[in-house]
Amino acid sequence: MSVPTPRLLVTGAGGLLGRELCEVLAGADGRHTTLDRAALDITDTAAVGHAVPGHDVVINAAAWTDVDGAESDEAGATAVNGAGPANLARACARHGAFLIHLSSDYVFSGETGVPWPEDAAPAPLNAYGRSKLAGERAVRGLLPGRGYVVRTGWLYGRHGPNFVRAVLRRAAETEFVDVVDDQHGQPTWARALAGRLVTLAGLAAAGRAPAGIYHGTAAGRTTWYGFARVVFALHGLDPGRVRPTDSRALAARPARRPRVSVLGHDGWARAGLGPLPPWRRMIEAAVAEERGAATAAASSADRTRRRSA
Repeated sequence: MSVPTPRLLVTGAGGLLGRELCEVLAGADGRHTTLDRAALDITDTAAVGHAVPGHDVVINAAAWTDVDGAESDEAGATAVNGAGPANLARACARHGAFLIHLSSDYVFSGETGVPWPEDAAPAPLNAYGRSKLAGERAVRGLLPGRGYVVRTGWLYGRHGPNFVRAVLRRAAETEFVDVVDDQHGQPTWARALAGRLVTLAGLAAAGRAPAGIYHGTAAGRTTWYGFARVVFALHGLDPGRVRPTDSRALAARPARRPRVSVLGHDGWARAGLGPLPPWRRMIEAAVAEERGAATAAASSADRTRRRSA
């Protein structure tokens, strides 16, 4: 769906998703501002008040993402994930802007095997989930009619720490890689989500997408073990090197994880959109892009060497 790009402000532009948003917007008409944490701390009320004016839509990709660290510093996590979005919502309300806030599948307990619909009652298992739920409630309470919550999870991409990069690093270090096979979710390519967020921003500004909750995860479902095997295969590695284990192997980690982080996607129909692509198609596209970029870089380096010879 083609929609004009409004004047966008992206917060958290230095993170995994934020950097993908920057790359998606690089081909837009230039009416956007991207700010990383050094340029804008969303917990700073005054700074947020100065950053928002002049923009039609704010996409908040700034977040505390250390799930285990939140257990020992819930106040710190809630300041970023709860109070920060509240600051943005108040500023958007004052200046007539829309706010698209990124939240998490961790607002749910993960105790059922069915996909969680957008209107399911949240029941987070850990401090991180509680902090993200605080942000959701702030956005919806302070910015009714202009506040959008997009829940996502199992994000991966070329930037920042994520599962795909971690499992490939482990593959280079050891013969066998043990991965849990009893946590279910929807591995989601950050680039695909970034594109959808920009589309949603355009629809919101055009009055063609109602405010509310949307689920920004890939279609389908798998486990971390199943995902790891596909990652291995697509990178020319033997999937047999991936061995299944269960969550008891993670018992030492401070934060409990949801057993089923599978989200339903009916909300997109309200904006005239379908769900995001299946997770398998996403990882195939991500690997193909990675190879294309590597080939282009090698060709460029070769041309440079030839000109220097």
